[in-house]
Amino acid sequence: MARELVCVAPVGDRCGEGAVWSAEEAALYWTDINRFLIHRYDEATCAVRTWLFDEPVVAISLTREDGRLLIALGSKLIWWWPETDRRQDHGFVLPGSPRVRLNDGRADPLGNFWVGSMKNNVLPDGQLGDVAPGEGILYRIAPDGTVTEWRHGLGISNTLCWSPDRSTFYFGDTLANEIYAFDYHAVDGSISGERPFFTGFDLGAPDGSAIDSEGFLWNCRYGGGCIARVAPDGSLAETIDMPITNITTCTFGGADLKTLYITTAGAGPAERLAGSLYAMRVTVAGMPENRFGAATK
Repeated sequence: MARELVCVAPVGDRCGEGAVWSAEEAALYWTDINRFLIHRYDEATCAVRTWLFDEPVVAISLTREDGRLLIALGSKLIWWWPETDRRQDHGFVLPGSPRVRLNDGRADPLGNFWVGSMKNNVLPDGQLGDVAPGEGILYRIAPDGTVTEWRHGLGISNTLCWSPDRSTFYFGDTLANEIYAFDYHAVDGSISGERPFFTGFDLGAPDGSAIDSEGFLWNCRYGGGCIARVAPDGSLAETIDMPITNITTCTFGGADLKTLYITTAGAGPAERLAGSLYAMRVTVAGMPENRFGAATK
């Protein structure tokens, strides 16, 4: 199905990631991991505002307090209030940092924050280092700060999504070229029953994903120049070609949640708009963002 793709913010990210839609602000937040940035795109004005941080910014989550975000940096979690740029440590610090760093993260339906780690491939100046398999862990941080570990031996943690009926959790390892499905238990927020879901697809490797209201997973393919729309049974429903090689993550936004916002990463001078934010109208709405269950202060 042909869809119109629009470059809405040619910001030149080295590695755009972490796209999160704020319905209250009608705005999209996303990061550039390698330039230590967070961007905010205002849908009404098309204006982009950018903030600088002291280390890689890898994931963003809405919270149950309007105006406060939970930010995953390479080494830890922090609270952030964009309106005033106030920043405060959350309390979670990644064991083993800086040898390892955090990567993709997202809140679950119960308000826990799930985030994976990986070998740290971002040098102090933001340049890329090497990656390696087996050093990543999948963490769950509860609203009260309790930390539990759910998966070990990961290469690059990516793709954290929940099915619309809250029964299935999707999680991927980019280096293994695999996305897994787990049973998600909506009473206590635990997972079990790991099984292959979408594996071995030969266009790039799985990066971030979003899920629509029909339960289809939209998986961005890093190095593959496309987004794979995957049916709930794990079959490939559609491949959406992109003009950029490195597609990193996506999320649904707009008042009707039918605008797919897509982040990308740089790919050299031959792709002048690599690292831009793109938008595409779709026919099936996405799911609202989950919120981390932070207590208000």
